[in-house]
Amino acid sequence: MASHSTPRLRRPLSVIRRLMDSEASGGLVLMAAAALALVVANSPLAGVYFDTLHAYVLGMSVAHWINDGLMAVFFLLVGLEIKRELLDGQLATWPRRILPGIAAAGGMLVPALIYVGLNLDTPETLAGWAIPAATDIAFALGVLSLLGPRVPVTLKVFLTALAILDDLGAVVIIALFYTADLSLAALGGAALVLALLMALNRFRVQSLWPYIALGAALWALVLQSGVHATLAGVALALTIPIRPAPGRPDDAHSPLHRLEHGLAGWVAFLVIPVFGFANAGVSLSGIEPAMLASPVPLGIALGLFLGKQIGVFGAVWATVRLGYADVPAGATMIQVYGVALLCGIGFTMSLFIGALAFPGRPELVDAVKLGVFGGSLLSGLAGWALLRVAPRERVPTPSRPPAEAAARH
Repeated sequence: MASHSTPRLRRPLSVIRRLMDSEASGGLVLMAAAALALVVANSPLAGVYFDTLHAYVLGMSVAHWINDGLMAVFFLLVGLEIKRELLDGQLATWPRRILPGIAAAGGMLVPALIYVGLNLDTPETLAGWAIPAATDIAFALGVLSLLGPRVPVTLKVFLTALAILDDLGAVVIIALFYTADLSLAALGGAALVLALLMALNRFRVQSLWPYIALGAALWALVLQSGVHATLAGVALALTIPIRPAPGRPDDAHSPLHRLEHGLAGWVAFLVIPVFGFANAGVSLSGIEPAMLASPVPLGIALGLFLGKQIGVFGAVWATVRLGYADVPAGATMIQVYGVALLCGIGFTMSLFIGALAFPGRPELVDAVKLGVFGGSLLSGLAGWALLRVAPRERVPTPSRPPAEAAARH
C-alpha cells in the first residue's frame, strides 16, 4: 500500500540568502558601472556626463533625483532585509547577533577614529567622519563569490549579517548627524502618514498598493522636512507585515516577502549601478600625488583599509578569545581576517555619506571619491589575495565502525 505524505512547505529564503549563490553578478555590475563612470568622466564625453547630472528635472537635478529618490528604493530594500533578518533570519536570536554585531561596531568605530585623527587640524572636514564606517555588501559578497568553495558558506552568512548591521548603523548615523534644518509642518505630515502605515500593518492589510501609495507620500514629506529623504524607505519597510497571520512564519504570501523579492533584482541591477555610475565619476585631470595625502582622501582610505580590518578582526578576536562567541563553523581565523579586509570595501554607502557630509563642496566630494576608491581597491585586492591562499579548515573524515570495517574484509 503506497503511503502518501503531506509535502513540506519550504520557508522562503530572504533575498540576501537567495542571492548568495549568484551575488557576484550584482557586485560585478556595480564594479563595471563605477569603472565606466571613471572612464567617461575622463573622456571627451565628460562634459555631457557632468551636464546631465546637473540638469534640472521637475525642480531637482538628475543627481538629486538619483541620490534622494532612486536611493530611497535601495534603503527600502535595506529596511526590509534588516526587519527580515532580525525577526526570522540570521539575526533572529541574540547568540546569532553577538559576533556580527560586535564586529560591525568595531568596524564602524575604528575607521571613524582614524579619519577624525587625521582631520583634527581641519575642522571643516570633520563632517566626513562617518564616510569610512560603511561596508558595501554587493562589492564584498561579489569578491567572496569569485573565490568559490575556498570560502565556507558560514563566512558569507557572517559577512552578510555584519553588513546588514553595518547598514543599520549607517541609517542611524544619517538620521542623527546628517539632518538639515527641520520643517515641523512637513515632519508632522510625515508622522501622520507613518501612523496610517502602522494602522495598515495593525489591521494586517495584505495588498502592497496602499503601503506603496502612502510610502510615496511619506517620501515627499520627508524630502521637505530636512531629514534625508532616503530614510523614508527604511520607515516604510518597518511597517510592511512580515507574517500574513499571527503566529505564522514568513512565507510566500507575506507582503514583506513579496516586496523584497520584487525589488531585489531592480535594486541590484538598476538602482545601485545607476547610483554608482552617477557618483563614481571624477575627473583626474590636475590631480597630483600630493593631493592623495590630504586629510580627507587619506583619512578615508586609511579608515577603510586599516580601520576596518583592525576594528572588525580585533572585535572578532576579542569576542572569541573571551568565550562569548565561536568562529563561524568551518572557517579559520585567517579566513576571518580576510573577510575583515573585505569589509574595507565601502563604495556605495561611503559615497552616499560623503555627498551628505559636504553639500555644495564639489572639491571635497571629489576628494571623498579618491579616498573611497583607494581604500576600497586596497581592501578588495588584499582580502581576495589572502582568502585565495589562506589554508582551509580540514573536515575530519568519519572513521568506519569496527563491525563495518571487518565486514569489508
